[in-house]
Order: sequence, then structure tokens, then C-alpha cells
Amino acid sequence: MRALFTAATGMEAQQVRIDSIANNIANVTTTGFKKSRAEFQDLFYETLKAPGAETAGGAALPTGAQIGHGVTLAAISRDFAQGERISTGNALDLAVQGEGFFELQKPGGESHYTRDGTFKRDRDGIMVDVQGYPLIPTITIPPDAEGITITSDGMVSAILPGSTDLVQVGQINLTRFANPSGLRAVGQNQFVPSDASGDPETGAPDENGFGGIKSGFLEGSNVNVAEELVQMILAQRAFEVNSRVIRAGDEMLQNAASLSR
Repeated sequence: MRALFTAATGMEAQQVRIDSIANNIANVTTTGFKKSRAEFQDLFYETLKAPGAETAGGAALPTGAQIGHGVTLAAISRDFAQGERISTGNALDLAVQGEGFFELQKPGGESHYTRDGTFKRDRDGIMVDVQGYPLIPTITIPPDAEGITITSDGMVSAILPGSTDLVQVGQINLTRFANPSGLRAVGQNQFVPSDASGDPETGAPDENGFGGIKSGFLEGSNVNVAEELVQMILAQRAFEVNSRVIRAGDEMLQNAASLSR
């Protein structure tokens, strides 16, 4: 009975959908998190009568007869829509307003990219993320510097001892990709490029389409809890309906088996 296996694919699909929704809700307060959405497509079809086939009387069938075999996961895409800006008052907390990622350098020299602008100074005064990975290009702020200022175009300035004027100590750049949805998530709010994302393009903030930088703010998650709850209810109902189809198929098989008694 096709219905049993077809409904089973529907239940598996809704399980994946629930997994994606659960991850979104779990990260509703994660800085720079981008929500995901499961996308599906129908499976192959069994053709009982081909559309346009000739009948015994010589006429052509207007529609034919095809029976589908369920649904399969096509992709889990990531939505890079802007998240809400959260004020922190810390000059080293940075939010990207628009397109672009911060580039981080891993210990092995590999570059990772993030929208999480939670930066701090390490013991050498280098700007690093919460895991201790330095920002690229490297920016060193003297330990005794005061009045740190970061403008929307990425210029980092500070007041050094014995002076009352701001002195530039570094320049923050942003990186963008032709297809950010093709980036591969590796955890810790970080992404790495893939063949689908395209090559990284680096530029100055607020120029040539790159987003601007807002100091003293962080970008919050773009998850909308109300929307996720609605999608969760829809997924739950779809799972229940598919389970009823399996139950109905089982009852039909049971009735068919009882005929031989």
C-alpha cells in the first residue's frame, strides 16, 4: 500500500521541520543568529497512464494518471535578514547595519566570518571575539588608551596618555558574499565559505554597498517567536494528519486480511 510509505515521508519531513524550528527558538537570544527554514519538494511519481497517451478508441488522454510517493527535504536555508539592534553602551560592541560580516582568524590561520560583534581587548590590547579569535585586520588598542571611539565607517580611535586628541589606532573592514545563504555554519556564531557562497569580498564599511558599523550596539537574533510558534503548530498538525493516514492504511490492510478468515 503506497499510502503507508508516502505518509511516512510526510512524518519524517515534519520532524525535520520541527528540528529547524526548535533550533530557531533555542537561539532567540543568541547575538547575530540567523534563523533557518526547512524547504521540501515532492518525490518521484508513478505513471499509471501517461498524459496524452492514446486510448483504445484512438483519443488522447487529457490528463493521464500519476501517483506521487511523498515528500523529501530539499534544503534548510538561512535567512540573513537584519536582526534588532540592542544597546549595550560598550564601545567595543559592534552591530553591522546592512550587508557584511566581521572576519576572524582561527589559530590555524583559517578565516571565519560572523555577525556577532561582541569584541574585547586581550592582554596585548588586540581586539578579539569572546572566544579569543582576533579580528582581521588586527587592531591593537594600547592598554592605557581612553575614550575609544568607533565610527560607522570602521575607524577605531582612542585618546592616548598625554594627549586630548583622538588618534586612529585601526580600521575595521567587512566581508560579504554573493550568496550568504551558501555559507556553512560551524557554530560559535561563525560561518565559513563554500562553493555555493562565492568568494569573500572585503571592503570598508559604509562604502560600495557594505553595511555601516554601530558602536555600542549588538545585533540580536532575527527569530520571531510568534512566527516560530505558528509554524510549530502547523508542523504538529501536519504530522498528526500523516499519522492518521498510516492508521487508515493499517485498518484497510487489517480488513483485507480478515476476508481470508
